[in-house]
Amino acid sequence: MHPTLIAIIDDDEAVRESLLDLLEVSGYSVVTFASAADFLAFPRIRDTKCLVLDISMPGMSGIDLCNELRRRNITIPVVFMTGHAQDALIKEAKRTGTCLFKPFAGGELRSAIEAAVTV
Repeated sequence: MHPTLIAIIDDDEAVRESLLDLLEVSGYSVVTFASAADFLAFPRIRDTKCLVLDISMPGMSGIDLCNELRRRNITIPVVFMTGHAQDALIKEAKRTGTCLFKPFAGGELRSAIEAAVTV
């Protein structure tokens, strides 16, 4: 089991469940959240080694969450996900982390996480 705690934050329950299964089978410790606000209330937020984060969510977006974490002096590598080709958001996401386009292969996600946590 990886000691690496991965947080998946996506408003789509099916996406959360499929990514949870994929990453647990890969040996990661995984927690899921339906919103950025739910993640911000997580008591082990500073133990999180990587965020797998949807860019576009109701309420606080993935970009907004990253800005809030920076404001709180919390640094966590991010792998963004998006199903929408919104140039401005994607450009901003790539400044903060890696960006995968839905649908993506499980191997792409695992590679992106490994790269993020070994930086």
